[in-house]
Amino acid sequence: MDLLFLGTGSGVPAKHRNVSSIALKLLEERNSIWMFDCGEATQHQILHTTLKPRKIEKIFITHMHGDHIFGLPGLLSSRAFQGGETPLTIYGPVGIKQYVLSSLRFSATHIKYPIKFVEFSDNECIFQDTQFKVTVRKLKHGIPSYGFRIEESDHEGTLQADALKAAGVPFGPMFGKLKNGEKVILEDGTVIDGKDFVGPSQKGRVVTILGDTVRTNASIELAENADVLVHESTFTHKDVKLATSYNHSTNVQAAETAKQANAKKLLLTHISARYLSNDVYELQKEAQTIFPETYVMQDLKEISIPLERKGDELK
Repeated sequence: MDLLFLGTGSGVPAKHRNVSSIALKLLEERNSIWMFDCGEATQHQILHTTLKPRKIEKIFITHMHGDHIFGLPGLLSSRAFQGGETPLTIYGPVGIKQYVLSSLRFSATHIKYPIKFVEFSDNECIFQDTQFKVTVRKLKHGIPSYGFRIEESDHEGTLQADALKAAGVPFGPMFGKLKNGEKVILEDGTVIDGKDFVGPSQKGRVVTILGDTVRTNASIELAENADVLVHESTFTHKDVKLATSYNHSTNVQAAETAKQANAKKLLLTHISARYLSNDVYELQKEAQTIFPETYVMQDLKEISIPLERKGDELK
């Protein structure tokens, strides 16, 4: 599981930052990619990566401001040209279906793959299968804006193969039974209990990705104990009045949210173009005084979210 930041700027594109888009790479987990927001020129950003548009399975839209959706029509069209034939689901606020279908219709764009639309409101589970659950909460912005909590199911414990071999268990069908926690009897009469050779289950990962928002309790609830919190930081704290007037957050407010939520890592994005390299360094440094595991993202930066293996030892 990896997060690839395709655009980390706010409002309008800049030379050093494109507008909002994030790819959650789930290649090992389900051989697919989930995208969060799709600002203008997102498909251009993809050209600088190894991402394959045909592997995009789901697109989640936080809100309907242009810097988060203007890249959708082009990306959807290119996905068709580049061999994308599998179904795609777009999740977003009310209006996302009309926007996409109107854009495709008036541009005479023909999509060969089926697109499903899921329009949500607040406090909903919008997707769940055996691997993942995605819930959405309404944040506080000038227009309806939302945050997503992506929860991975727990992983079964690892079978201790070396310990089984040392105990005289031949590799083969017995391994499968032991993995299921069953008991097997060896040729010499020894009884082997699978429960003694399977490590503890591993807690699934939690990723929280928020849309544009001022500080709100919904952000904290979405980010509770998250492995990674992606939070907008449009302004530095010295511009807090400006942030409030534009319904955005500062770096300090984002750090306070991460701390209250007991998140493990905070990734700041949606940075105003007014802040250049030195400003961004100070922005990160200031936030780290409140929440040390804070990092400002740059375009095309990729963050790995490893599965913790603590305690995965022989019982």
